[in-house]
Amino acid sequence: MGNKTVVVGMSGGVDSSVAALLLKEQGYDVIGVTMQIWPDEAPEHEGGCCGVSAAADARAVAEKIGIPFYVIDFTDVFREKVIDYFTRSYLMGKTPNPCIACNRYVKWEALLSKSIDIGADYIATGHYARIAKLPNGRLAVRNSVTAAKDQTYALYNLTQVQLSRTLFPIGDHSKDEIREIASQAGLVVANKPDSQEICFVPDGDYAKYIEKQTAEDSSLTLPPAGNFVNADGKVIGKHKGITHYTIGQRRGLEIAAGHRVFVTDIRPETNEVVIGENEELFTTEVIFEDVNYMAVPGLNAGEKLRVKAKIRYNHSGEEGEIEALPGGKAICRFNKPVRAATPGQALVFYIDEYVAGGGTICR
Repeated sequence: MGNKTVVVGMSGGVDSSVAALLLKEQGYDVIGVTMQIWPDEAPEHEGGCCGVSAAADARAVAEKIGIPFYVIDFTDVFREKVIDYFTRSYLMGKTPNPCIACNRYVKWEALLSKSIDIGADYIATGHYARIAKLPNGRLAVRNSVTAAKDQTYALYNLTQVQLSRTLFPIGDHSKDEIREIASQAGLVVANKPDSQEICFVPDGDYAKYIEKQTAEDSSLTLPPAGNFVNADGKVIGKHKGITHYTIGQRRGLEIAAGHRVFVTDIRPETNEVVIGENEELFTTEVIFEDVNYMAVPGLNAGEKLRVKAKIRYNHSGEEGEIEALPGGKAICRFNKPVRAATPGQALVFYIDEYVAGGGTICR
């Protein structure tokens, strides 16, 4: 029996480049693939995981380490599952996480499907995460060895089948070690800076991007300017449109309140943005939907589980208990209040080092 074949999603960054290198050194037959998710007029920006330079850097790395390399077009699935979802979420007053959608629908569903079609055994990426088989027989994403770069939060949506076909070769290394491995191997991306922003909004101006998307799609309507209100419904000012705001926001409100105030709620049905005090942002109960269970089998309505949960990527996590609700939803009751739980973001719950599951915050 020959070597196992693995398709590595190569973004042109140092992490996925070293992932390919390590797998080749481990004896796998490695194929490098860059997912083209932009039409030809793509915006060019440095450091993004899908800028125009990504394919060129990935190709150079593939040549250096001696593996075949291909660029595969995923523009249609990226537009439908990531860009359209991102745009529609903002129009509904939510704050989406496009990286989670990209992982689920582009990197895993689309790339894995294509990889299996060509006879590959696995796909691999440069995520800082590990995969473990648990005593209950289930596979789960496990925290990487480096908390500073841990990327398990964005991977909660993967299925058992997808996990069984996935390798995370850099999860046992720190970022410094990865850069050192790349440098020792003479890879051109050894010192390439990390991507910090959403790849398709490089300037970070989400509202302007949403405006552009709605202008190009007649099925979408950009919400007009409306009222800032307090919790009692009293009008206290005018906002520029709900796509400009997110829960917990303080800057850019342009309200003369005499003290710091924050966005505490967005009401798309009345086109209102609610303004309040910092204390109003704290809650001990968060409801989430579209739950994917990973380290544990699915819970029936009423069943409970002690967990530690994160309500955003850079949240350190808080202890609590989740309870499954009817209709595929669940509630997390935190031991201590969490700040600015935001509809559209993910709530990801852990048992020890393992992702037990997660879902999309609805309130």
